[in-house]
Amino acid sequence: MARGERVVIEGAGFTASLTAGSGIGLLALHAGTEGGTAELAEAVAARTGATALVFTQPAGDPVHIPSHRMAVDHCAALREFLASVTVVVSLHGHLRRETPRAVFLGGANREAARILGHELGLHAPDFDAVTDLDRIPAGLRGLHPRNPVNLTAQSGVQVELPLAARTLRPGKVPGVPDLPPPSVADALTAGVERLAARLPAAADGGPADRPG
Repeated sequence: MARGERVVIEGAGFTASLTAGSGIGLLALHAGTEGGTAELAEAVAARTGATALVFTQPAGDPVHIPSHRMAVDHCAALREFLASVTVVVSLHGHLRRETPRAVFLGGANREAARILGHELGLHAPDFDAVTDLDRIPAGLRGLHPRNPVNLTAQSGVQVELPLAARTLRPGKVPGVPDLPPPSVADALTAGVERLAARLPAAADGGPADRPG
């Protein structure tokens, strides 16, 4: 069950909704401005048992605060999230006109990025999974040391999704949730399951892996 916390960051009011789960954390910092990221985070967490933290803006015009400035110490939900997960999968949206089918996989955990990229290639081949940092626009690489995606024991992956990979309702009616493409949800689910299988038993809260 999710619990919510009201928090003000740089004058903007947010609700941070935390659902406790495994040592993999799904994060949507900009759900108010990057449609579909909240729905994807919640759907993948529900399928996999992962932890999820979603920031929404319930009132006023949504504002976009850079990720590294969202890492505020006074947000208890964020502190708990970062303390309880080992690897973060942080979901974001981009609107790069020159790359409308590219899913950019940044963040400091490059092996995790390659795992997610592989699953996107298998389950969502209509999109181009980009794991080479040199091919990712500098502003989308997710490498800032204060970015929450990099603040856990094994850091994580910043997944920058184009609009078509986030929602099937680009012209949605206000108040109607976004509907992420099933192929993308399937790919992220498979990737999170693979990442969870790599966690030590103590980090994931499950039984130790056994040979055979």
